[in-house]
Amino acid sequence: MNKKTIRDVPVNGKRVLVRVDFNVPLEGGEVRDDTRIVAAVPTIRYLLDHKARVILASHLGRPKGKPTPEFSLRPVAKRLGELLGTPVAFVGECVGPEAEAAVAALKPGEVLMLENLRFHAEEEANDPEFSRKLAALADLYVNDAFGTAHRAHASTAGVAAYLPAVAGFLMEKEIDYLSRALEAPSRPFVAILGGAKISDKIGVVKNLLGKVDRLLIGGGMANTFLKAQGYDVAESLVEEDSVAIAKELLAQGAGRILLPTDAVVANAFAADAEAKVVPVGQVPAGWRILDIGPETVKAYSKALRGAKTVVWNGPMGVFEFPRFAEGTFAIARALAKLPGAVTIIGGGDSAAAVEQAGVADKVSHVSTGGGASLEFLEGKTLPGVAALADRS
Repeated sequence: MNKKTIRDVPVNGKRVLVRVDFNVPLEGGEVRDDTRIVAAVPTIRYLLDHKARVILASHLGRPKGKPTPEFSLRPVAKRLGELLGTPVAFVGECVGPEAEAAVAALKPGEVLMLENLRFHAEEEANDPEFSRKLAALADLYVNDAFGTAHRAHASTAGVAAYLPAVAGFLMEKEIDYLSRALEAPSRPFVAILGGAKISDKIGVVKNLLGKVDRLLIGGGMANTFLKAQGYDVAESLVEEDSVAIAKELLAQGAGRILLPTDAVVANAFAADAEAKVVPVGQVPAGWRILDIGPETVKAYSKALRGAKTVVWNGPMGVFEFPRFAEGTFAIARALAKLPGAVTIIGGGDSAAAVEQAGVADKVSHVSTGGGASLEFLEGKTLPGVAALADRS
């Protein structure tokens, strides 16, 4: 990665504004899943050990630009304190006199969490004055929030115009894994794409087709490709306006794109729907495809054998419904068994799937940024990364 990190700059005694992604689920005033908090701990510990005064900034939920109690970061500060084994101060603002006073009270080796950035509409608008006020709290800016790096917001891009800007360890790790996969993968290089819509991933498919040895497609987006091949998929989700582009992609990736050959179908989109396995050309009228079938699992598992680099983004079916989760979990287990391979899970539902399949600790890297990793795989420049200082 050709971006400066916290190792490359002096931090001792400095006020360091760290953009973290603590957009975590809350329940009953407690953090329900602390995965994203845990992921940021190495950066925070490094700064504390080097006697920086650490100021943490994050968003949580969608408060629509105004203070909303259920989206307060106070419970997150409490959980972080438990993980660090040291108190984390909290202030009920992120800019202005209250925030400034809280920062002024910080001693070297102490940490403060600001209130939700998105309580101010200026954050998502990347307002220069709001960016300047945030920057005024610190001497150095660190972006460790890969999950928001694809957004040009005040705290991800704007603030870098006013402060020296470097990457944290999580940002560095995310960029390193994804960059190596796209630029210098060990081969064979296999990509797996799923999820509901092909329209969300057309750019990703186009970019990956120039790089991968095999591309396995599942989830709802596979239905549009099947329709492009002339199959009747009955009531399955299909993006009719993407059928033409699907045909083009199939021609471009001939011999490298694998599609399902059988499917688990249901008579309704419901967890308790009647289900059965059929070849993809025999979906009954009124039924819909909700998962890849066992023959497809075998074919995809075979296609993965011997792979040295694998990138996966998007589930193979509606894995939220246990009856239609087996295809996704089977692919997760197949990835976990690849000897010596670099396996990268692209955040979001894919990350949840490997966790639920019990193999999250058996893959190389689980990204904390679903949307950001998708745009990275598409070859887009991420504003939150572009804003950081280059090494040369």
